[in-house]
Amino acid sequence: MSLHRSRLQHARRWVVKIGSALLTDNGQGLDQAAMAAWVAQMVALKARGIELILVSSGAVAEGMVRMGLTQRPESVPALQACAAIGQMGLVQAYESHFREHGVRTAQVLLTHDDLADRQRYLNARSTLRTLMDWGVLAVINENDTVATDEIRFGDNDTLGALVANLVEAEALIILTDQEGMFDRDPRNDPDAVLLPEVQAMDERLLAMAGGGGKFGRGGMVTKVRAARLAARSGCATVIASGRGVDVLTRIADGEVLGTLLLPEQDRLAARKQWLAGHLQHAGRLVLDAGAVKALQSGGRSLLPVGVREVQGTFSRGEVVACLDEQGQQVAVGMVNYSSDEACRIAGQASERIESLLGYADAPELIHRDNMVVV
Repeated sequence: MSLHRSRLQHARRWVVKIGSALLTDNGQGLDQAAMAAWVAQMVALKARGIELILVSSGAVAEGMVRMGLTQRPESVPALQACAAIGQMGLVQAYESHFREHGVRTAQVLLTHDDLADRQRYLNARSTLRTLMDWGVLAVINENDTVATDEIRFGDNDTLGALVANLVEAEALIILTDQEGMFDRDPRNDPDAVLLPEVQAMDERLLAMAGGGGKFGRGGMVTKVRAARLAARSGCATVIASGRGVDVLTRIADGEVLGTLLLPEQDRLAARKQWLAGHLQHAGRLVLDAGAVKALQSGGRSLLPVGVREVQGTFSRGEVVACLDEQGQQVAVGMVNYSSDEACRIAGQASERIESLLGYADAPELIHRDNMVVV
């Protein structure tokens, strides 16, 4: 077992993406036996303490099967209609399989606009985190029923990577009908070699990737691009065959399956670097001596009780500077509350947030994972 595969064993939050060709048995309708096997593996991973989010293709493909279509429609209205028809069967199948194991599920449909708009992005992140806290497994798909050319992700590989970034996952597992990433297209070259481990940002990978199939929009190119996107937040990606026996649990055991695409930095280091790189801050929080000491020495989150003053105007999710009472910057972080809300809860115990604001998004003003001490 390689060192990187061993580290993958310790990943506590996964996003699993399953493609259309696998789910529909290459267009024959939902493969219930295969779905039952993947669900059983995901349940086993949850029992190990791994938090899971499932990104599933298949709605359009299932709609095509139900309507007797052999070619993927080209018009947006026809694609939207197929998605609406197929989504019913897709979600019902997942709900049924997970219910057999006593696991609750939730359906989440996203468009590109949901992740491009800051407020909707934060709302989606909060919802998914709450579902994970409750032990509910979210099944995510692109909202093809309302998507247009301008807001469509284009493939669920990209959606999987964006969700991995959204929830700060440590691993993105892309299950496909291929064994993994090859140095050449194995469908055209019998001498193609499987790449067991590569750097996600290696520029040569895109040249090695091929095209997609008739039932999905993705191909190996989109999977490589998804891995590169996930790598920006320190998330590792595995591209592997979903037809392999116990593929998910074997990956979790550190077995060398498929292709592991590695980020240059781990999740937390990548996030901290992103935060530290903010030269412009939306506002400032002046902290008392106790809060400064807690951040600098204890590696603690910033609680409202330690804030003496709120300066500037900022929204939830923006990056602000934290200053001591002498005006020296001590930290940079992403806030859980707007400037108006921060003013109302500054100096107060976390237990009072709900009574002061009418809701409580988080007990801390800035979580330690979203902060860099300078």
